[in-house]
Amino acid sequence: MNFVRTDISDVVIIEPKVHGDSRGYFVETFRQDKLEEFLGYKINFSQDNESKSSKGVLRGLHYQLHPAAQTKLVRVIQGRVLDVAVDIRKNSPTFGKHVAVELSGDNKKQLLVPRGFAHGFVVLEDDTIFAYKVDNYYSPQNDRGIAFDDKDLNINWILNHDELNLSVKDTKQPKLNETNDLFEYGVDYYA
Repeated sequence: MNFVRTDISDVVIIEPKVHGDSRGYFVETFRQDKLEEFLGYKINFSQDNESKSSKGVLRGLHYQLHPAAQTKLVRVIQGRVLDVAVDIRKNSPTFGKHVAVELSGDNKKQLLVPRGFAHGFVVLEDDTIFAYKVDNYYSPQNDRGIAFDDKDLNINWILNHDELNLSVKDTKQPKLNETNDLFEYGVDYYA
């Protein structure tokens, strides 16, 4: 596995090695020991999730507050998405900045979205299957979100606004500057 730090160093792209031949391929999609060695801290994933969506579905930007904050390790099994992580740690040098990476069933890339970041993705192909691990269970009382179209975030979702399909919940999220439900830079949310 190859681990690549992004412009926001806490967000990491993981490029697994794909071993292929005429029969197909084999790929190791997760190695906790190698990931923890690279990150320098422990992660204990407790839940796997999977969704199937059609082109234009936008899910996000979601996060959970501490003590239910989540690290996510996301990947696409089939299809293509633009995956986005937004730094929502107050006083961070990259506060309000984002990383956007295309994940696909073909490129096998994964994105590690740590605690303190909002996460979302837009589906770029029909019948896309998206899978992810989280290190905390879903907590409705800690569930929060940021508006996907917050102009201050300046996220290029690739598709036109009229091509997007969002849940009612995701159309009503506050802008980043309209919420106090954020994280604090420098706080160890893994302790």
